[in-house]
Amino acid sequence: MLHIQSFTFNPVQENTYIVYNELRQCCIIDPGCYFAAEEKAITDFISANNLTPTHLLNTHCHLDHIFGNRFIHKTYGLPLHLHQLEKPVLEFGPTAGLQWQMPFDNYDGELKFLEEGDVVKLGNEELHVLFTPGHSPGSISFYSKEHKFLISGDVLFEGSIGRTDLPGGSFDVLEQSILTKLYTLPADVVVYPGHGDSTTIGDEMKTNPFVKMV
Repeated sequence: MLHIQSFTFNPVQENTYIVYNELRQCCIIDPGCYFAAEEKAITDFISANNLTPTHLLNTHCHLDHIFGNRFIHKTYGLPLHLHQLEKPVLEFGPTAGLQWQMPFDNYDGELKFLEEGDVVKLGNEELHVLFTPGHSPGSISFYSKEHKFLISGDVLFEGSIGRTDLPGGSFDVLEQSILTKLYTLPADVVVYPGHGDSTTIGDEMKTNPFVKMV
């Protein structure tokens, strides 16, 4: 069994996720913790639930999703897993932080690259990596086939999609990612996005005004 704990962090209201199993192993996805109180919220939850972090994962590397990478790395000794095409986006993070008046210290540890078809193991549980670019060039989503949930980053939201006007973004590419990778999943898969409330694949296929099934 996998459990999901969500946090909403930083001025951009980004969703950070901790996914954990019955063995108390967990992965931390898109740690957007910017303030000390937000960092404490993560460590307090991990301590209170006797969790052992085993993976640090990024769906993509826009600054609001990576503020806490360095903190998680320094606290738990975890290398960062991301798609290779997100490396330049990660490296641009501090510059973007200054532009948005949110300076931060970037992750400076080992990088481990994920790509389509890879599987992140959490004990006996599996998260399948889907390559879903368009919002960012190396965006990936994490899909649990067994438990029917998807952590989508900023690809698909409740009633919306990720913006495509940032460097490396493309509406056409994002649309194809959603149509071919996400809308082909079972309708009852729950989507946990990078911002806002959860939704389901079926609901978005029916009602999302930006990417519709033809």
